Parts: sequence; structure tokens; C-alpha cells
Amino acid sequence: MNYKKYRPVASLKMPGRNWPDNRITTAPVWCSVDLREINQASPVPMPQEKRIEFFRLLCSIGFKEIEVAFPAASEGEYEFLRSLIEERHIPEDVTIQVITQTRRELIEKTIESLRGVKRAIINFYLPTSEVQRQLVFRKTREEMIEIAKRGASFLKREASRLDGSQIRFLFAPESFSLTEPEFAVQICEEVMAVLEPDHNKKIILNLPSSLEVSTPNIFADRVEWFIKNLKNRDTAIISIHTHNDRGTAVASTELALLAGAERVEGTLFGFGERAGNADILILALNLFSEGIDPCLDLSDIRTIRATVEECTGYRVHERHPYAGDLVFKTFAGSHQDAIKKALITPERSPYWNIPYLIIDPSDIGRQDEEIIGINSQSGGSGISYILKKYKNIVLTKDICTRIIKELKSIHFTESREIAPETIFSIAERYISSRL
Repeated sequence: MNYKKYRPVASLKMPGRNWPDNRITTAPVWCSVDLREINQASPVPMPQEKRIEFFRLLCSIGFKEIEVAFPAASEGEYEFLRSLIEERHIPEDVTIQVITQTRRELIEKTIESLRGVKRAIINFYLPTSEVQRQLVFRKTREEMIEIAKRGASFLKREASRLDGSQIRFLFAPESFSLTEPEFAVQICEEVMAVLEPDHNKKIILNLPSSLEVSTPNIFADRVEWFIKNLKNRDTAIISIHTHNDRGTAVASTELALLAGAERVEGTLFGFGERAGNADILILALNLFSEGIDPCLDLSDIRTIRATVEECTGYRVHERHPYAGDLVFKTFAGSHQDAIKKALITPERSPYWNIPYLIIDPSDIGRQDEEIIGINSQSGGSGISYILKKYKNIVLTKDICTRIIKELKSIHFTESREIAPETIFSIAERYISSRL
């Protein structure tokens, strides 16, 4: 493994950084990009009827901004967008978002696809990193700025043809995570000068880690530096779009919110191209676990998961935070003992404070959850908990210890989790021997 062929991303000298001392106190504006990211990442795109079902799910959860398509990329994308508009699938309080590059013919196709829409965000982007400027575009900074300005000017003119539609603009310096900070600010300011946002019609500036290349603190530094140095900051909404190439998209997003970002793009369960996107479900429930309204209804997580799996063909991992089959279930004896004792303590705090359970599973529709499972790592407290919960049987600690010894031998020979029915049958034998 030739590690010397790689190098770390440069960090910023920021002695006055504020984000480490900040706290997240409110939910950001959430924008789901599931319908575009998942389709882009899947070998076989979702059928149109599944995309509509997915769109309805996102609306029911409470997303008010949803990126639905790259209409100039393919006829399938274009037709899906037209069906949403023409068949009136879009609720009154939902704004759809579409994405395009800055090329004229793509902008024209995008505007055409939006005929009759009530509200929309047009996301136009341009790669800005040094490596893409040099190796892909073979352009200087100045030439890239001209491309961005021409695209913004053409988009502004074309969007004016959408009579009766409320159109907002989003500009993304793609590969922000690898773009020189001062150039990212410069190109965004040039685009703002063309589009002329104001306090009533702000531009969205989306700062993507199109490729995750650093630890989350370095990304947060870049976001805070960008915000502090942007002119007319009060006419812009700062948005974040992170990818998960290093496995820290959620952390990068949370730190970016500490740095001043106001809006988050991501996907349910983090599905997306390469290693995926920021997982909005995790981000929202992390807020929930700290007593902050996530502004999304995730009270029926099983239905959400089942619908996403059915529509996409992807499967949610059993250890996925909050949604995985085993995420609230413990097999370790010491953990089981702590959970049991905390649950039966009468002087518990009014706030949720149970060891090894970050939230109450019932708050997200998992009220019948088996939070204790039995295998060779389990102890007598686990047996006691299961007998009391499911059969209202209370046995002495000594008997529970003897039962667990029997069960461990079964687990050793059969290599499987011990079903509650097996526990009940053994317990009944002990109870009968005492009568």
C-alpha cells in the first residue's frame, strides 16, 4: 500500500474560528435529493411509478424542498418532472428543485421542463476545484468565472419566461471541498452580482463536498471562512451537500451547521452515489435526541424504511442508526442489566436517560421492539426482563442464572439467537419443579 502517493488537504489558519463553541439549536431547512441522487447512483433507475411513490413519502414526512430530477440529462428525468407538474402531485407547500449545468442547451431544456410549475428552485453548478479547472476544463480562474456569469445571466433571462412561476436560484461551486476558499467566495460573489438577490428573494449558495477529502473540522473551517468573507451575506442562504467517501458525511454536516450553514441537502438512509450522501434521517433524529424539533415526521420509521427499500431495491443495514433491525437490541449481559435496572427505577428523570438507548424506540414507531436478545453473551438480567415483559413471570436471581446456563449451551451447539419461546419453556420447567 503506497500511502506516500497521497497527501492531506491543506487546513486553514483560523485562530478566530467560532464553530467549536457553537450549538445547534434549531433544525436546518431540509432538502431531500433522494430522487436525483439514488437514480444517478443506481445501475437501473427507479420506474416512474416508484419515483412518484417515493416523492409522496418525502412529502408525507414533511420535506418542503425536494430535488426531483436532472431534466436535461435524459428523457426519463424530463418525463418524470412533467408528470409531477401535469398530474398535480406537488403539494401547495412543497417546492421542487431541479439541477443543471451552466451550458445554454441544458438550461433551455430545464426551463422547458418547468412549464406550469408553481414554485421551483433551479440548481445550477460549475466545478471550481483546481484539479477540475486544469485537467477537465483547462481554464483559468478568470475563464471559469466568465462561464459562471454567462450561465447565470442566461438562466436569469430564460427563467423570466416562466410566467406565473416563483423561481429561486441555487448556485453550487461543485467540489467546494477542494476549491481554494478565496476562489469559492469570488465566483459566488460574481454570480450573485448577476442574479441580484435581495432580502426577499435570497440566492441559495450550496457548498458541496462533492468528494469527501478531509476530516470534518477542516470542512467546517472552510464553511465558516466562506460565510465570514462573503459580501452581501444577508442575501444568501448557505446550504451544505456532503458525500460520505470517508464515512463522515453526517459529522461534516453537523459541524458545517455549527459553522453557520442554514440548509442541508441529503438522502434518507444516506443512499447515493459512491459511498452515499449525508443521511438526513440520522441528522434529524440526532437533533431529536437532544430535545430539538427535527421538523420532519419520523414517527413511523418502519414504514419509511419499507417504502424506501421497496422503491430503490437497496436494503437498510441491520446496524443502521435508529432504523436497523438490531440497533436497539442488546445481547451483552452487563448492558441488559443496566437497561433493566434503569427501566424499573421509580425515581427516573422526566427526561429520557436509559443506558445504551439513545432515544425511546416507541417515539419512532418501534414500541414493540425487542430491546434485549439472548445469546451466549447474555446474563440472568436479560432472562428476568424477558420473562417479566412477555409472561409477567418473576423468578429468583438464582433460577434465572441457571436458566441462562442452559440457554448458553443451546446457543453454543446451535449458533443462533435464543427465541423467547425457548426461554419460556425452560422457565416453565423450573416453575413446575417448584410446585
